[in-house]
Amino acid sequence: MNILGNENLYILKKIQEKSYIRRHISFVIGVFLVAIAYNLFLAPNALVSGGVSGFAVILNNLTNIDNSLIILIFNAILLILSYFLLGKEKTRATILGSILFPLFIALTANLNQIIQIDTSQLLLSTIFGGVVFGFGAGMIFKAGFTTGGTDIINQIISKYAKISMGKSMLITDGLIVFLSTFTFGVTHFMYSIIVLYIISLMSDRVILGISDSKAFYIITDKDEEVKAYILKYLNHGVTIFKAKGGFQKENRNVLMCVLPTKDYYRLKAGLNEIDPDAFFVVTDAYEVFGGE
Repeated sequence: MNILGNENLYILKKIQEKSYIRRHISFVIGVFLVAIAYNLFLAPNALVSGGVSGFAVILNNLTNIDNSLIILIFNAILLILSYFLLGKEKTRATILGSILFPLFIALTANLNQIIQIDTSQLLLSTIFGGVVFGFGAGMIFKAGFTTGGTDIINQIISKYAKISMGKSMLITDGLIVFLSTFTFGVTHFMYSIIVLYIISLMSDRVILGISDSKAFYIITDKDEEVKAYILKYLNHGVTIFKAKGGFQKENRNVLMCVLPTKDYYRLKAGLNEIDPDAFFVVTDAYEVFGGE
């Protein structure tokens, strides 16, 4: 089958249909864990973890507007921007998370009144909040979803500024955490940095390994279809090596692709749909320089 151009949508549909229930259950549990961590550990202690949820902590302190309402409003605005700047398909993939996340934030808003946490133990709240939040975020990414918010901003910056998603995340999350300094002080800023690090570490561990990026080495009989899927749907580059098999002495192409850890699932699932017999090796890429 030739998987080129618009036929990439066929692969996306197959991925979404396969293990549909299991992936959505994992997604819902992940959002629930993130909401629990947010309302139990982060928001009550003014710990800003970046993203729209982190900005909501700052804005709530200044205006007393409910966190869930702030997140919902900003997510709605960002969905509109996504539709015009990123297109219908990418926007559709973030709608569910953009609605479900603020809903779960609202449902668990009074959790800290039921489960009493000593707010004077800021380090414990930082560690446990980061672990639970990161574990939930990892489940969300592994299931192939996002919670919207600054993920949309990161994609927009990456697309139009021609920089990597990692650099986009550093800009947006870094700016939001830095702004918290003027509201909550330097001490909370330092704890927020620790929270961000723990969340990043935990989410990566849940998905696969501990690095920010993964390097795929792929050998397949459908290398053109796989290349088109990576380039046109995942929006990542591909390098092709010429290689010869050590046993059968056949000349083969080896596709090499480096992508963010959170996109690991989408590439693996796409490979399984395009060519179930494909051979691939995934390794941690600890430092990636250059490219877009």
